[in-house]
Amino acid sequence: MKICTMFRLGVVLLAGVLTMIIFSPGLAAQTTPNAASKPDSPSPSSDGWHVDVVPYLWFAGIHGTTGINGHDASIHATPGDVLDYLNLGFMGAVETRYNRFLLPMDFMWVKLTDKKAFSFDEGATNAKVEFKQTIFTPGVGYRLVGNDKFIVDSRFGIRYWHLDSSFNINGDVVNHTVNGTANWVDAVAGGKIQMAVAPKVFIGVFGDAGGGQARSDWEAGGLLGVRVAKKWTIQGGYRYISVNYRPQSTFVYDVNQSGIIIGATWSVK
Repeated sequence: MKICTMFRLGVVLLAGVLTMIIFSPGLAAQTTPNAASKPDSPSPSSDGWHVDVVPYLWFAGIHGTTGINGHDASIHATPGDVLDYLNLGFMGAVETRYNRFLLPMDFMWVKLTDKKAFSFDEGATNAKVEFKQTIFTPGVGYRLVGNDKFIVDSRFGIRYWHLDSSFNINGDVVNHTVNGTANWVDAVAGGKIQMAVAPKVFIGVFGDAGGGQARSDWEAGGLLGVRVAKKWTIQGGYRYISVNYRPQSTFVYDVNQSGIIIGATWSVK
């Protein structure tokens, strides 16, 4: 598997963060864990086990190009369009941390369905289009900086994509079904930076970049979070994911998905 240029860019980004930490004595001095950290800080302690469960909703639009067998089509769907056709979905993340070692995982599954009825001289005909998308991103990481005010995490992992689409036409004289699936895995590298701006408020940015079976695969986003209880934080922001998958001339999935994201973090431990 050939790792693409986007993956190397992700590694360069992490190297830049490391350089900033090494050559900033004041910042580096803050990396020592503080057992007396305030419970409302982004990271109360860097010791022991920590588990965060993050259910979320991502209201994303889709723009790009998809195609099969040399027949490409442009996709332009707003978040409202996607919601109209949303049949079922699940989105969530889990981050397990022991001291400074991280095991992040993000999972998203959505099912879109559209049904139409047509009238022809030969009789009624029904058309149904169904699309399923799974994005699973497990990884490992290390907390480079962790204190009351500032957090810097590095992350490395993979992003698994699964697409499943079907097109069915049923009628008195016509019955036809077309199905197609695609699966691929990309390596990604990136990180997260989080900063407290008030005792119970923080802002953060995150992102990664990579590739492998896809020509490019990257995401970026920003969040604003508010701690509303000892174990609960609500957050909202914006997320952008881009992938360009063209394994051969017979298949194309070059799309960008972006939109508002809202969720809550439950600090289990």
